[in-house]
Amino acid sequence: MKQTLDRSRRRHSGLVISKRRFVASVTVPLLLYEALGIFVLAWAFVLMFFDYSPGRLGGPILGLGGSNPFVGLGNFIEMFSGDSVQAGLFRASLRNTLIFAVAVLPLNLAITLPLAWLLESIGNRFKALYRTIYFLPVLTSSVGVALIWMSMYDPQAGWINAIIRAFGGTPVAWLSDPRAGFAGVSVAMWAVIIAYLWQDYGYNMVIFIAALQGVPQELREAALIDGANSWQAFTRITLPLIRPTMLFVCVMTMLSSFQVFDIIQVMTNGGPNNQTQVLMLDIYKSAFRYQNMGWAAAESFVLFLIVMGVTLFQMRVLRTDWEY
Repeated sequence: MKQTLDRSRRRHSGLVISKRRFVASVTVPLLLYEALGIFVLAWAFVLMFFDYSPGRLGGPILGLGGSNPFVGLGNFIEMFSGDSVQAGLFRASLRNTLIFAVAVLPLNLAITLPLAWLLESIGNRFKALYRTIYFLPVLTSSVGVALIWMSMYDPQAGWINAIIRAFGGTPVAWLSDPRAGFAGVSVAMWAVIIAYLWQDYGYNMVIFIAALQGVPQELREAALIDGANSWQAFTRITLPLIRPTMLFVCVMTMLSSFQVFDIIQVMTNGGPNNQTQVLMLDIYKSAFRYQNMGWAAAESFVLFLIVMGVTLFQMRVLRTDWEY
């Protein structure tokens, strides 16, 4: 009996030690990762108050001071009121980023929500097939999407201009003509927006499908019995019930739109004439091409404030105090 108890205690002790080792093996790397992230954020916060470049020697403390002087709010003042080239480029990038985000969100919703509703209304036999087809662009890398659309936009060999020629129209240099525009926005920006929407719409479509599946069918059927048509049932029953999902989709779409980078870098690299230069691309160029880390950190902080403000506004407008 005593030997059995001793073996049981040893087994229990071994299990406790194994659990502690497992917890430590998971927690320690996570803590190190979090510490590194906090350090990077703190370093970026400090840099935005300095005219800092890693190419200059600077002072004895992390290279700050000396030839990397403290400028306080000078970077922010220059951004919004200065007449330097980098200040003008920042304002152009900010304007382009807002145009991109404001255009992408309603267009994305106008595509994904009706498409999700249509896919839910078809038979179960083909539902999975269509979902897979529409979701495939999401799985494609942004660089691949950019290259595909660049080939379609090609002024000479692209099939879009080939269709225009077939109908007697004049071909357009979609990504390189600084004079072409529509609704006050350059054609190059519209071209990038279309490519971005093509890659991104499948993600929100799947989220909306899941939300529509969660709406009780009895509510819609009751509305139809009471005399409502399909459109009234959708707008007055379904749409209010998926409002929390609308909030999530709007917030995530705006976040990704404000952070767009790779597809624009590949397709236009900010051109023509900086008409597609967005904040993330300007931050990247300032930091890694021109080695102006202080300016890039200040730009990043401005982008953070804009994203936070837009997110809080969306949560204020779209949030609900009830669930079903």
